Amino acid sequence: MAKTTKGRMPRLEDVAEVAGVSHQTVSRVINSHPNVSKATREKVEAAVAQLGYRRNTAARSLVTRRSQTIGVLASELSQYGPANTLLGVEQAARNAGYFVSIAALREVGGEAISAAVSHFLDQAVDGIAVLVPHAGTLQALAGMDIPVPVVAVGSPGSSSFSGAMVDQRAGARLAVEHLIAQGHRRIGHVAGPPDWIDGAERAEGWREALATAGLPDDLFMEGDWSAGSGYAVGRRLAAERTATALFVGNDQMALGLLRAFAEAGVRVPDDVSVVGFDDQPESGYFSPPLTTVRQDFEELGRRCMDTMLKEIEAGAPVSSTVVAPGLVARASTAPPGQAPEGTPTP
Repeated sequence: MAKTTKGRMPRLEDVAEVAGVSHQTVSRVINSHPNVSKATREKVEAAVAQLGYRRNTAARSLVTRRSQTIGVLASELSQYGPANTLLGVEQAARNAGYFVSIAALREVGGEAISAAVSHFLDQAVDGIAVLVPHAGTLQALAGMDIPVPVVAVGSPGSSSFSGAMVDQRAGARLAVEHLIAQGHRRIGHVAGPPDWIDGAERAEGWREALATAGLPDDLFMEGDWSAGSGYAVGRRLAAERTATALFVGNDQMALGLLRAFAEAGVRVPDDVSVVGFDDQPESGYFSPPLTTVRQDFEELGRRCMDTMLKEIEAGAPVSSTVVAPGLVARASTAPPGQAPEGTPTP
């Protein structure tokens, strides 16, 4: 990076001198002000590139009284959903000109959450995004007096904080309605842990879709999101043969289920159709390629930051924002006793 003199980084005034404009004009260009001609903007941008100028965030904070930092409270980052939600929020924050300070919790509880929030407040963050997917987290947040905006990702929000979420129930209904449309009437569910907000919401979506169709909801099993738990449930289901279709709470459990079925000689989708949730990158390469529900984590991150910035400006919680999921149909589903035609692509 260029420097104007030894040991000194280029300043806004240096850019103005090289570009032949006022420092106010340079400021307008840097802050994307619309009232700047194309020619002037190009001169300033060329000077910025020549000098290697970077905005002094600390100086800007003294003027705006904002740290340009968002605290992100996260847990369960070994799981695909939370990890990719974090990436989406971090990318959106960076695009909005904010730094991100992350506190990853090994254990989730009121004391740990309170300590992390205090840590963020000591850093003078402008807002806090909470990516802790347990129901107890929302209860803990509701009991705290937090003087900066809070957005709970995965939550519809409350009077105490805003929310940004993928509609998990709608995603589950998409999965079950897809199976019903193919003619399945005995549709089971392999759910995630009940203390996870997403797991509980997906289970409710499964029940709602079955109730609407007048079908029973007695084939319910629980896993822990891991492929191992899906494998254990799959071995039991392979022996019982009680369902013609299964909606599985995430793709990892579906992977274990497919392995158990393959070992037991249960053919997917000839004998049992399987739908997962998440659409992780490997899902199109499972054997068979997995029909699943896709979550747009980048869009969720953008919505989180949009909500955060609106709340920073408004000074009060705003209405929650909801991202719609989508079904990705592949070769793991077919009408009962009927394999799909053709070779699907991931």
